Amino acid sequence: MGPGLAARQVPDPAGLVALQRTAGNAAVTRWVQRQEIPGAREAAQRNAADPTGHGEWGTFCQTMAEAGFPDSVTDAAWQLILGGIAEQGPLNDEAMAMFSERQEQRDHRASNTWYQELVQFIGDYLEIDRPTMALWSGGIDTSVYARSKGHTPLESTPFGGVVDKLSLTEEWKFKTPMWNVLSKAFVNRARGPVHIFLRAYNPDSVLIAQEVPQLRVVMALNPDVKLVWHPVYTAADGKLMEVTKKLELTTDASYSSRDECVQVLYDYLRLKHDPANANSERAHAEMSARLKANGNPQ
Repeated sequence: MGPGLAARQVPDPAGLVALQRTAGNAAVTRWVQRQEIPGAREAAQRNAADPTGHGEWGTFCQTMAEAGFPDSVTDAAWQLILGGIAEQGPLNDEAMAMFSERQEQRDHRASNTWYQELVQFIGDYLEIDRPTMALWSGGIDTSVYARSKGHTPLESTPFGGVVDKLSLTEEWKFKTPMWNVLSKAFVNRARGPVHIFLRAYNPDSVLIAQEVPQLRVVMALNPDVKLVWHPVYTAADGKLMEVTKKLELTTDASYSSRDECVQVLYDYLRLKHDPANANSERAHAEMSARLKANGNPQ
């Protein structure tokens, strides 16, 4: 998550529903727009109208060429990305004004036709280059860790690797739906075990709310696809480690179910986490807040 997004107020679905009832959809739209980085929509429109004028056009061309993409794919993909970013603002307005449930909002934001066409166009470039696919939650370091263990996260696919190196827009809310669309297409390509690395657990995250449910659809059609869960903890020296049932840190600890993985991770954070370990302070704080919200304080 970018620092600009973190600093702004997170939309409260219940509050927006109340605003919608009292002031109408237009008020909700204005509220959502005020949360954005000033000028982000105008910049997105300019870039969509003049794709080669975007500051990262040269970088995109170079990295696409290095990844082996033909020029025709590069040109079309860039236009689809920038068109999607320009279209996303109005879709975000509609999602917040029309729906109160987070998943319904997420689905509407992901209905961006530019991003949908992008996935159709570059789908074959989301193939994994190692035997097993990886999904993750808890920061980009977890993706790097999954890669180091011999698995392929979305960011390590040919196209995912290119886009991951770019900023594209200052406004995260304009590009996050693109990643959500790409991730759904990515998990649809699972053909064997999928390793899931969990450094933080949030039931409303893209991993839990979107990617895993989509994987279960794939699993119903292909028995070779199985989920392998790994609870991950960052030690005081910054090294990512996995947690055993005995609450010991090791280089590999896997579980066949999400619930067991989350239980082991939470038990370690509750019972073994060192308050002086700043590397896992956020994970511990998020867990504590979630337990408290569910009526289960530590």
